[in-house]
Amino acid sequence: METKAAEVLEPIRYCESLTSYKRRQTLEVNIGEVPLGGDQPIRVQSMTTVDTMDTAGSVEQAIRMVESGCEYVRITAPSVKEAENLRNIRDELRKRNIQAPLVADIHFTPNAAELAAKIVEKVRVNPGNYADKKKFEEIEYTDEAYQDELLRIEQKFTPLINICKEHGTAMRIGTNHGSLSDRIMSRYGDTPIGMVESALEFIRICEKNEYYDLVISMKSSNPQVMVQAYRLLVQKLEEEGLKPYPLHLGVTEAGEAEDGRIKSALGIGTLLEDGLGDTVRVSLTEAPEVESPVGRILVDRFLNREEHQEIDAVENPNYNPFEYSKRGSLEVLNIGDTNVPRVIADFSKVENLEMADLKNVGHFYLPALDKWTMSDLGTDFIYTGTNPVSFMLPNGLKEIVDHAAWVTDGCSKSIYPLLETRDLGEVLHPELNFVRVDEIRLSNSVLEALKGTSNMVLMLTTRNTHAMAALRNAFFKLDKAGVKVPVIIERVYPQLEEDAMMMFPATDIGGLLIDGFGDGCMITTSQFDSQDHLFRQVKKYNEIAFGVLQAARTRITKTEYISCPSCGRTLFDLQETTAMIRKRTDHLKGIKIGIMGCIVNGPGEMADADYGYVGSGKGKITLYKGKEVVKRGVPSAKALDELIELIREDGNWIEPSAEAVN
Repeated sequence: METKAAEVLEPIRYCESLTSYKRRQTLEVNIGEVPLGGDQPIRVQSMTTVDTMDTAGSVEQAIRMVESGCEYVRITAPSVKEAENLRNIRDELRKRNIQAPLVADIHFTPNAAELAAKIVEKVRVNPGNYADKKKFEEIEYTDEAYQDELLRIEQKFTPLINICKEHGTAMRIGTNHGSLSDRIMSRYGDTPIGMVESALEFIRICEKNEYYDLVISMKSSNPQVMVQAYRLLVQKLEEEGLKPYPLHLGVTEAGEAEDGRIKSALGIGTLLEDGLGDTVRVSLTEAPEVESPVGRILVDRFLNREEHQEIDAVENPNYNPFEYSKRGSLEVLNIGDTNVPRVIADFSKVENLEMADLKNVGHFYLPALDKWTMSDLGTDFIYTGTNPVSFMLPNGLKEIVDHAAWVTDGCSKSIYPLLETRDLGEVLHPELNFVRVDEIRLSNSVLEALKGTSNMVLMLTTRNTHAMAALRNAFFKLDKAGVKVPVIIERVYPQLEEDAMMMFPATDIGGLLIDGFGDGCMITTSQFDSQDHLFRQVKKYNEIAFGVLQAARTRITKTEYISCPSCGRTLFDLQETTAMIRKRTDHLKGIKIGIMGCIVNGPGEMADADYGYVGSGKGKITLYKGKEVVKRGVPSAKALDELIELIREDGNWIEPSAEAVN
């Protein structure tokens, strides 16, 4: 029996306001000397990757994490022996004057959780496997049988609650999309509402026992699912009259490098924009001390956010934040309607653009052959402002110039004009015109002018620091006015550090895309030191634009890796292994490969992947096709070749191009 979110949850109450930034008010939960929620700042945290039985290694790594800004240190405790060793780790850290609270990460073993709760400041339990099971079985439950299962869970879970109450230990109820129990899956399916109900079952038991030191999370490797689940959770807590518990935000198994940062920012940042979230963990397949500084970039963006320019809110917008629905739009040339979102690269500040410069946006001129080649990240349009190019562009690439320059150039049919609102009454291209409008100037007269057009694309921008909300509100205005023009989202940033360059657009643009808003994007900079620096900025933002579209799953241009951030359970070097697999498979456009360090989370967390590579023992790998085990106990030295052979057998393997351009 599948429950539809739209039928269950009306009206929208998941956030204080869709236009005015206000952080959600929650309970304050004491976690050692670092309280969470309430009026406390948004905390950042991470998780160790060293074997928990390696006391010295765990301590040294925890110290590096704390020195990098980590406020809670999570350590895996898969069995009683690791739970017991948390005492040694804690004692040594305290001797060295490290007071950061410790969090025990528990999965299948209630007795380990009960022991850990007497030692550390917080325990994390996963409702999908703490007292339940995950065997990918479909079972039909009668209402009576379902209730019997809930009673069984309550009996297993209540002892932990009592221990936490006695010792002043906090608890995170952490639902993972990939590890929903067979019971939840059978009734709710693989859905955000299933994730929410999985947590609510445990929350209700806690409240029945008058235990409220809870933090809740709804993690998924798919940012869209993750965002919808958190929104639903907040809505359901209020509907049922349950306490407003603090939220731990994270995109699980986000991966490494640029992909991991973009995917994490898309999920976490979207929720922070609406005032949701009290602690964040950016899960990267990198050293854990890298994670907290990256998380801090996201969190610090919301300092003083309440001071943003006022947004003229649309009343009662036609908006369902709990289900994806693509905004309907006209098709104008190759933009809008069912076309993939388009990417526009901004070369308007470049003087004398040359053919070789287009390599920065995925178009490569080969002089010896006198031909062009294009990578998967080849941009769709270039915007050249007042300086039209002096050479013929490659097929698949189109040019946009300012309207005045277009008119001066003779209103060329092969170039498309970018208008300001004052140009709307002027001569237009018969097929495609762009008009740039700041959302604050999207007046009734502008809306009326756009409403009757069939050859216009709106380039929507904002200078509001609360950018995502301001742009989202503009889409509400378009909907209210019945304007169906396609929309390119433009974001202009000052000079940013590299991580912020990836993460800010992922939130501002990606947060709109996962709700179905937007038909493309242009990311540009307002500051650069030199033409060479500008080219680097253009190249980077082009890559980021495609990365955001990929993370939002609106345009797939590369292989997706669902790789865990490693922990003390990991059975091989995840960073090295991920790099090895990426090197041989990153040309497989559209394929999703899960790379998991151990069997605890692996099968569940990579359930969205096409293929899986999971540690199952020392030097042993289990290979998956979807959720199905295909080969067990494969020696790690042969596992990648076996994985490639599996992909080949399915007809999904292609050989890397000999002409690939670096």
